Amino acid sequence: MPLPSVTPIHVGSFTFPPAITSPASSKKLFLGGAGKFVIVTVIGVYLEALAVPSLSVKWKGKNEKELTESISFFRQIITGVFEKFVRVTMKVNLTGTQYSEKVAEYCEEILKSSGKYTKTETKAIDKFLKVFKDQDFPPGSSILFAICPKGSLTIAFSKDEKVPRSRNAVIKNKLLGEAIIESMIGKNGVSPETKGISNARFKRSS
Repeated sequence: MPLPSVTPIHVGSFTFPPAITSPASSKKLFLGGAGKFVIVTVIGVYLEALAVPSLSVKWKGKNEKELTESISFFRQIITGVFEKFVRVTMKVNLTGTQYSEKVAEYCEEILKSSGKYTKTETKAIDKFLKVFKDQDFPPGSSILFAICPKGSLTIAFSKDEKVPRSRNAVIKNKLLGEAIIESMIGKNGVSPETKGISNARFKRSS
């Protein structure tokens, strides 16, 4: 399936290209939205081309305000049976521990509030924290998350704008992958700007 025709998004000094190749599956994904998390990071969300027909069944014809205010729309993106890819690029220096502990905290809250926080998710979060333990992320470096529909969360790191082919870790836990992207574009997501751009891009693509 061909990718929708989208343009790059500029967030501060960083440019998210219109498409990337996922390090998890080698699929081409299109840029669904991008925005800022306070002034610490900028976030780009990419989706597999299958996302457009999947979302259009229910949401085609809705205006941007309806989509922005719809929790269900973003839940369908988060849980949709298509690949998602998130690039988190640093604006300031962060240690791996600083970043991962905050993300883990968000994910625990999301999973506990949905009643889906079990021993399996506890182990997945422990593994997630270990992946970041000895890492350091200077400005311009990125953390890359590929969330595959079969349930794996692939994590990779980049010191520049390139998407590496190598992976730092693969965590086989569907709920953790969904919680990570929900922490960014869900009901209480940290990057509302990304949600707004995602809506506009869906409207143009559908």
